[in-house]
Amino acid sequence: MFTGIVEERGEVVAVADLADAARLTIRGPLVTADARIGDSIAVNGVCLTVVELDGGTFTADVMRETLVRTSLDKVADGDPVNLERAAAVGARFGGHIVQGHVDGTGTIVSREPSEHWELVRVGMPERLARYVVEKGSITVDGVSLTVVEVGSDWFTVSLIPETLRVTTLGVRGIGDKVNLEVDVIAKYVERLASPHLGAVAKEVAGE
Repeated sequence: MFTGIVEERGEVVAVADLADAARLTIRGPLVTADARIGDSIAVNGVCLTVVELDGGTFTADVMRETLVRTSLDKVADGDPVNLERAAAVGARFGGHIVQGHVDGTGTIVSREPSEHWELVRVGMPERLARYVVEKGSITVDGVSLTVVEVGSDWFTVSLIPETLRVTTLGVRGIGDKVNLEVDVIAKYVERLASPHLGAVAKEVAGE
């Protein structure tokens, strides 16, 4: 489990194409300082397992399913990435509940800079829109953010200077693909309530 509070902006140092998978080697001195083989590290919001450690770098295998569902299929040597270690028991929970299980990808549609913040609009698949609410939480490339506005296939977030400085969201351009993870609580509520919605609708209709 993660909080969506990015600890470090790392760098991809090698990408090995394994036909139906990939092996990423990433430099991240902070997140590897106490890492062990088998630990989880979120890379742009994607939960990956450490399989090798070498000084300030770690290596993780990325399966085909992950490559299909996330933007990790596009990363290349030298690309910056957001890194976060798994949440520690007893630590402050600064963001929201993040699993590192990406629900889909979105696209940066526009950026409106201001003196002290920047408003960013992100296009998203319509199937995810029902989980996104104004003032709710969403994870964009592993960054826990508060939704400002939401439409049928887009939402906006306001980025403070610190977020722009320490994460890759400060350098993402129009048209760039980003990983999205919606609030897991909303998905559980929908799953639990869905069997009963039909019965309620019939009762309201007097059937």
